[in-house]
Amino acid sequence: MWGIAEALHEAELGDTTRTRALAASALPLALNQKIQALAAVALARSGDAAQAEKRANELARRFPLDTLINRYWVPTIRASIEIHRGNPAEAIDLLQPVAPYELARDVVSLYPVYIRGQAYLLLRRGGEAAAEFEKILDHRGITTSEPIGALAHLQLGRAYALAGDPAKAKVAYQDFFRLWKDADPDIPILKQAKAEYAKLQ
Repeated sequence: MWGIAEALHEAELGDTTRTRALAASALPLALNQKIQALAAVALARSGDAAQAEKRANELARRFPLDTLINRYWVPTIRASIEIHRGNPAEAIDLLQPVAPYELARDVVSLYPVYIRGQAYLLLRRGGEAAAEFEKILDHRGITTSEPIGALAHLQLGRAYALAGDPAKAKVAYQDFFRLWKDADPDIPILKQAKAEYAKLQ
């Protein structure tokens, strides 16, 4: 579980090589279907669509009566694949069945909300994206140890910037930087965030 969680963290921070290596080493030990689902999300988030799709299909086949697998994880995996394929509208459609379950406390929580927010960002629908990331921040108690808990601040800043509200965007970026003040300065997503913030000045 910790190996897969680390793989997902690395995927969100942009280290696809490390994500795939961690997932490959941890998957043979992952007997629990939810851990396997999390591995598939990590693979999808790192751009390994073929492996992620294979694992999503296998989960759906092996656990046809598992509600969280079929109504939460498999759509999240497939939506993540579509994000990497450049199909954000398809990702949003795939996440529709997740809505009643998206606040479920599971191995990792609120991932469908985060993916939906990113899809709206790609569609340049800042207001709708902001609503998704605000949902994560409104439930921050269940994402405390997950990267999306911190990254939601950054994504919210991006959403506000798209929506034409630079003042709110600056506050969201500043919240993100405050959380990451001791982070490695060479993390790609942090460098990118600083460059984006500089353009808001």
